[in-house]
Amino acid sequence: MKPTIDLNADLGESYGAWTMGDDQALLDVVTSANVACGFHGGDPSVMMATVRRCVERGVRIGAHPSFDDRQGFGRRPMPSVVGDELIALLRYQIGALQAVAAGEGGTVAYVKVHGALDNMASVDAGLAATCVEAVRGLGRGLAMSATSGTELLRAASSAGLATISGVYADRGYTAAGQLAPRSQAGAVLHDVGQITDRVLRMLSDGVVTSVDGVDVAVHADTVCVHGDTPGAVRIASSLRAAIEAAGWACGA
Repeated sequence: MKPTIDLNADLGESYGAWTMGDDQALLDVVTSANVACGFHGGDPSVMMATVRRCVERGVRIGAHPSFDDRQGFGRRPMPSVVGDELIALLRYQIGALQAVAAGEGGTVAYVKVHGALDNMASVDAGLAATCVEAVRGLGRGLAMSATSGTELLRAASSAGLATISGVYADRGYTAAGQLAPRSQAGAVLHDVGQITDRVLRMLSDGVVTSVDGVDVAVHADTVCVHGDTPGAVRIASSLRAAIEAAGWACGA
């Protein structure tokens, strides 16, 4: 029996007349979709259309909430948003997507926080615990998807939530196992061959070489391709073909 790996992308980030990425094409490739919940991208109509396509294609649905930062695409740190304010902000977004999914005959299976909130909760145990409390309060049926080896993943596991350990196909890592800041050289990858080689090594050997040249241990239940990365459809399609050619099955 072939080992199985999930392939996910951040989707539903368009809103109004503004379009981000080619969601329709990506939904023919990925097996899970991290659907924006309106605070960094997405709007009610986009959420519903994205969920509907997920249900039609059998793609697993995940909530992708963020800080309330549409202008900054959720990538600006907001350290003052903590405690009950953060819990309310997350539950508001996740609950909205759950309602939309229910209306389309689907279910939200997991939560993967976005952008600056994800980066901060990856290293801040207190912030990670708050994010987990927000998710746990919505029922233990929701899993937490987070970057391999982070405080967020540890907090979710300690709280008894199912966890999904993620790696990134198109992002560079620091020697500490965190995503390299986007301003740093090598933080965002575009070469399909390089991306494919890195991911296959993460799957087979459980390591990725950081931007500093250090091998970092990772564990992959799912591989993320950013929907806003230029050439995302080509990257995801080539990556899926290479993963399957290497003897893996792609599925949630």
